[in-house]
Amino acid sequence: MKVFVTGAAGFIGFHLCRRLLADGHEVAGFDGMTAYYDPALKAARVDILRRSNGFSLVEALLEDKAVLEDAYRRFAPDVVVHLAAQAGVRYSLEHPEAYISANLLGTFNLLEAVRATPCRHLLVASTSSVYGGNEHMPFAETDRTDFPVSLYAATKKACEAMSHSYAHLWKIPTTCFRFFTVYGPWGRPDMALYKFVDAIEAGRPIEVYGEGRMQRDFTYIDDLVEAIMRLTACVPVEGAPLTEEGVVDSLSPVAPWRNVNIAGGEPVGLMDFIETIEGVLGKPADKIMLPMQQGDVVATFASAELLRALTGYVPATSVGEGVGAFVDWYRDYRTRQ
Repeated sequence: MKVFVTGAAGFIGFHLCRRLLADGHEVAGFDGMTAYYDPALKAARVDILRRSNGFSLVEALLEDKAVLEDAYRRFAPDVVVHLAAQAGVRYSLEHPEAYISANLLGTFNLLEAVRATPCRHLLVASTSSVYGGNEHMPFAETDRTDFPVSLYAATKKACEAMSHSYAHLWKIPTTCFRFFTVYGPWGRPDMALYKFVDAIEAGRPIEVYGEGRMQRDFTYIDDLVEAIMRLTACVPVEGAPLTEEGVVDSLSPVAPWRNVNIAGGEPVGLMDFIETIEGVLGKPADKIMLPMQQGDVVATFASAELLRALTGYVPATSVGEGVGAFVDWYRDYRTRQ
């Protein structure tokens, strides 16, 4: 099949594109290669993808509507996976305009392109951050998401809502998937695992927010990609919800649209996560304990029942295994810089 992937040079986009290419699909990537973090890391990912004749890349921002529409129309994809976004909770406190531009305007431009040239299935990346102030755990897809605690979360919730309206108005089969703390090789330098490993290896202290009392439902990148691949075949059909006993489908009553958590449903304490990193590195971390940061939540914990019912799959890679794979990649990547 032909798959159009926005954010193809990003952490998740790179891994998804590599898997698609390995499985024999044709991939058209679209990425702005912004300087939010080191563009050299993005370029290194793209260099690997370009080894395949089945990959092409248009380097431009989603905000450039004309370029996006032309690239999309020329490729005429079967499936679209929309991963491009301005990420990061803390960065949204300092640069809120980037989230409005990339996440809202960028997503709108893509939806317009899909409306003009329909695809078989549109998949849109969202985040566990949309659950915000919701205190009911594990987070289920049908829980309220009306209390975002960061602008990042608010814009991703808005993307979900926009995609639902287009699914209703133009009958575009759409799946929004909510990611939970994705980590692994080629990960972003602004994420906790990369920052912790980088600091410990260099003998610098690490900053531990929330006094270490936070929990996260970590998802290893290969598990996430496997779930996305399976979900591409799970095309929502309006009026045809799952009927599996004990599973509540998030399928819209008025559109071919649903949202799905992608996570294992096994939260890990932050201090346990740090202890795992220390064990893999063979070095203790000098910890600076700090209060919660604005926009952060104390815990994330996903219900994975809908994902299991739809795909027969739930992420299961242990944190120890995943951290070990990241450290192996990190050390190799650093030696080649």
